[in-house]
This record gives sequence, structure tokens and C-alpha cells, in this order.
Amino acid sequence: MHPQEPPSVPEETRQVARAAFPKGTLCLHIADELGAIYNDSQFVALFPCRGKPAEAPGRLALATVLQFVEGLSDRQAADAVRGRIDWKYALALSLIDPGFDYSVLSEFRARLIEGGAERLLLDTLLQRLRDQGLVHGDSVLELLHISRQKFDRLIRSNACILIADEICWRWSWQAWHAWCANLSGIL
Repeated sequence: MHPQEPPSVPEETRQVARAAFPKGTLCLHIADELGAIYNDSQFVALFPCRGKPAEAPGRLALATVLQFVEGLSDRQAADAVRGRIDWKYALALSLIDPGFDYSVLSEFRARLIEGGAERLLLDTLLQRLRDQGLVHGDSVLELLHISRQKFDRLIRSNACILIADEICWRWSWQAWHAWCANLSGIL
């Protein structure tokens, strides 16, 4: 794998997304307020140096988080990457990017589990929220203690609090691991 720096949102994607969603969406707010959450270099150990080039793991990581937050199947998430402007914006993809086959998501989750890195996605997201001053401590449960006043200065909507709330109420480390393993066919 040859890690690349996180790309910026293509200008055409930015213009179309802003025209289509003038008030924004969860995906647009995530990209605007949190920036590139994941980068390819975080996943180098999970991919071989040789062979067919992998999809950008930083993008797959964010797609996996969006998939879970929206409660989508692998097929639905791959369709969202292919056809939803807000997902293309969050993933910094061109409007004409064809996306990827749905099986790539389960393969990515399997690599996370096999590499003992299933916590990497949540730990990285939590760290990004910490870096923004939105959470304190080391536990996902600490997300319950987010200062809503701090969010008011950061975002036009409650995009980040929605993410944090989803994680708090729907995720635990065990549930995340079971979800990844189940969808990857490991359990």
C-alpha cells in the first residue's frame, strides 16, 4: 500500500453539495468541522506492500463510520458512496467517482479485526473530537459529557453532537467489534 495524504474536496463536488444542501447535512458538517479524520498511514500495517492497490483506507474508515451511524448495509453504503452528493463531499470524491464494490467494506473490517485494529476507527474519531475540545477523557462514555456551548461556537447545526450521541447510545467497544466481525463473516 502506498499511503496518500487526505485529499481536499474537489471544487465541483463542493459547489454542487452547497447548492443542493444550503443548510448542510451530517456528512457536510463532519467534513467541514472535523476535516480529514482518518489518513491512509494509520492503516499501513493492515495492507500488503505488493499486489492490487487497495481503496484508500482513510476513506474506507470514514465510509464505515458513516455506514454505522446511518444503519446501512454494505450494499447501501457502497450505493451511498456512488450516488450521494453528501457522501462524496465527506469522502472528498469527485462527483463522477464510481465508488467501490460493497465487498470492499467487509474486507476492510476483516483487516481491522485480523490486525487487532478494530478500535482504531473509534479511537481516532474520539481523539479528533478531543482535539476540537469537544470531549475529555478516554472512554466513549465520556462523549456524554460534551459541552453543548462548545458545539455552538463550532457548527451551524448539531452535526458533531449527533455523531457523539450516536456513538454513546448505539456503540460500545464490544458492539463495534461484534458489528465488524458479523458483517465480515468472522463470527
